[in-house]
Amino acid sequence: MGVIYRVSGPVVMAKDVEEAKMYDVVLVGEEGLVGEVIRITGNTSIIQVYEDTSGLRPGERVRNTGSPLSVELGPGLLGNIYDGIQRPLPILKDKSGDFIKRGIMAPPLDEKKTWDFIPILKKGDIVAPGTIVGYVKESKTIDTKIMVPWGIRGKIIDISEGKFNIRDNVYSLEMDGKTLDLGLTQKSNVRFPRPFKEKLPPHLPLITGQRVIDTFFTVAKGGTACVIGPFGSGKTVIQHQLAKWSDTDIVVYVGCGERGNEMTEVLVTFPELIDPRTGGPLMDRTVLIANTSNMPVAAREASVYTAITIAEFYRDMGYDVSLMADSTSRWAEAMREISGRLEEMPGEEGYPAYLSRRLAEFYERAGRVININGTQGSVTVVGAVSPPGGDTSEPVSQGTLRLTKVFWALDASLANRRHFPSVNWLTSYSQYHSTVGNWFSQNVSNDWNIYRDRAMTILQQEEELQEIVQLVGPDALPDRERVILDTAKMIREDYLQQSAFDDVDTYCSLKKQNLMLKTILLFHDEAMRALGEGITLKQIMSMKVRDEITRMKEIDEKHLEKIVNIMDNIKNEFQSLKGGK
Repeated sequence: MGVIYRVSGPVVMAKDVEEAKMYDVVLVGEEGLVGEVIRITGNTSIIQVYEDTSGLRPGERVRNTGSPLSVELGPGLLGNIYDGIQRPLPILKDKSGDFIKRGIMAPPLDEKKTWDFIPILKKGDIVAPGTIVGYVKESKTIDTKIMVPWGIRGKIIDISEGKFNIRDNVYSLEMDGKTLDLGLTQKSNVRFPRPFKEKLPPHLPLITGQRVIDTFFTVAKGGTACVIGPFGSGKTVIQHQLAKWSDTDIVVYVGCGERGNEMTEVLVTFPELIDPRTGGPLMDRTVLIANTSNMPVAAREASVYTAITIAEFYRDMGYDVSLMADSTSRWAEAMREISGRLEEMPGEEGYPAYLSRRLAEFYERAGRVININGTQGSVTVVGAVSPPGGDTSEPVSQGTLRLTKVFWALDASLANRRHFPSVNWLTSYSQYHSTVGNWFSQNVSNDWNIYRDRAMTILQQEEELQEIVQLVGPDALPDRERVILDTAKMIREDYLQQSAFDDVDTYCSLKKQNLMLKTILLFHDEAMRALGEGITLKQIMSMKVRDEITRMKEIDEKHLEKIVNIMDNIKNEFQSLKGGK
């Protein structure tokens, strides 16, 4: 037992904590508040406490558990809602009411529920860390693989099939002359990445169904992306869309320091969402970690590590996982507050000097890998950043931009014009085009990359022409440049603008994206050609087919032949104009 001698917000200093080691979990005070040792000086341990420290006083006891901050991994994670240190919020609510009492604990996984374990190995088989010994069918689409924990290897001397809870012994190994009884779960230290064999290059795109992302600013499976924007620009909605529509097997969503009303919306709406891939509840393949801005800051700091460790667990089974962190700015603010309590030398804008290192430790745990059991899996990380006043020159935004390969810049002016997703196509970028371009050419269209580059060029030309338009007006421009402005408007309003609340437009397949962009560029080419043959701009602007192009996004995925018909109509109507002339 150690003894508290100083309390400063979430930081507690204690003397004589028995056998204290860095990152040991300790129980602080009479109520047993959960904390973690973050600094040791002589016989003094500095502890960050993951709960409210109101009422703690010097002289109270501190007990060392001897274990690092870990998460329990196994059947029952999917569909659950946790706080930053993997305490199940529905269970805590049942025990303590609407406000969680301090010191209350609950097992992260249901200890009474039984699971049907189906072994795939037999007695006498040799196993190593990560070897899959069997599986539990947790939902219609997800089998939770039961893997040998890290650091354990040997020969199976007994393995059973049947119904077990997470505390039952399911199989036994002989290791170094000793018998080890193992069950359905394992524990993993959140501070250290789970091991893998090899990291693979990012050659596969993550298909999201959002046109501005898939076409212009693609993220690869196992890649990293950041979405940066001011308040109200649509960061959370983009992450909800990615959680619902991206082609990953598992979704881990961590609300890190977000406002309580936003997290309430997530917790209320997610369980009601239908998974478009399976027809069942989206929660069947989702883990939610909720840590609101009024919760203790130390738990906020731990929540992202908890989330990515759970994501790595499913990656090790061979699944593709997407992790949504909303928002890393609040995580950095928690680090800044704890650093201030520790009286550390502040860096830029008061953030700790190790901010960039912590960001790197988080984002570098993403990747598409060959696991130690031979399977392939991926963790794609999308982090939201909420810079004060939308200023992307602040340290968190700059540190994130140095580490991530995709930048989705949300523009408040676009959001005010109700252009969603409000991703600014001139300041956003993706560094994955060169690696995933071949996949699009082989699986969607040979001309995919050409269409994308041409459309982006037209948008850039529009930006240059806008300076002239603001001075002399659009009527003073030559007809060819007015066609460029008109095409850019079609790309912006009829292609990039997409409604998350429309049943048809909320998701757009790559095939439909390709046809839509091809149609707009076909109209552009025919218009330019018609101008050269003496057709007036007024005749082009009054064509009936322009209305059909505007309504392309309303066409259901089952009737994409209607878009092909629009392309035929474009050719026929231009031919009629030339014939009439």
